[in-house]
Amino acid sequence: MRTILILTCVALTLGGCSKLRSNQSVIDGQYFSGKARGSGDDKHDFTATARPVSSGLDAAREAGRHQGTKYCIRYYGTSNIDWAIGPDTPADQLRVSDDTLTFVGRCVE
Repeated sequence: MRTILILTCVALTLGGCSKLRSNQSVIDGQYFSGKARGSGDDKHDFTATARPVSSGLDAAREAGRHQGTKYCIRYYGTSNIDWAIGPDTPADQLRVSDDTLTFVGRCVE
């Protein structure tokens, strides 16, 4: 009887878990889709996106930072980034189009 109770609790607990896709981030309880990809010949340079910005600009900034950080760690083993347009860029200088925030950065080894 105890084994059945434990298995039931485990099943109920795991049933409530949702699998996050690799291009998603959860920031402040909001889901953001995004990606980062190399730009140009030097793959140290990349662009990272996060959407929807309409869910909150500050959270979208963190989602974009997350995408850039994942990119640099995956390809260069570092989370050091020089942002040309990034999380600390003033709001009026950010690239926002079609509810998508775009960052530009460079992985630094």
